[in-house]
Amino acid sequence: MRRRGYDIDSPRGGGKSKLADDAGVHRAAVSRLLQRQSMPDLETMRRLATVLAVPLRDMLIRSGRLSEDDLPLDPRIGETSGGPAASLSPAEAARLLGVPSELQELFVKVVGQFLPEERRRE
Repeated sequence: MRRRGYDIDSPRGGGKSKLADDAGVHRAAVSRLLQRQSMPDLETMRRLATVLAVPLRDMLIRSGRLSEDDLPLDPRIGETSGGPAASLSPAEAARLLGVPSELQELFVKVVGQFLPEERRRE
């Protein structure tokens, strides 16, 4: 949280309120989570994970709510950050995601617009 710019240590730093506002959740939910008084519901976890740029799977596991065995990775996709999934081509991603064959070319073109130049040629 600190790396994302949320000053959660200072009572007057505003970090908890900013995190709550950015995630669209109540400040009390953030305070209870940080004090380990309660575990947020799934939607709150999802919103916090998005704001903190942490995969929801990782957040659920780190929180102790679920284990890695509860949320196994799909071996076709790989690790959530930097693993084999990072090297998937748009065409491979389309196939793995089940994009219908008649829409795969369009999928590849659209996804390609968001990739760095060197990855577009793959």
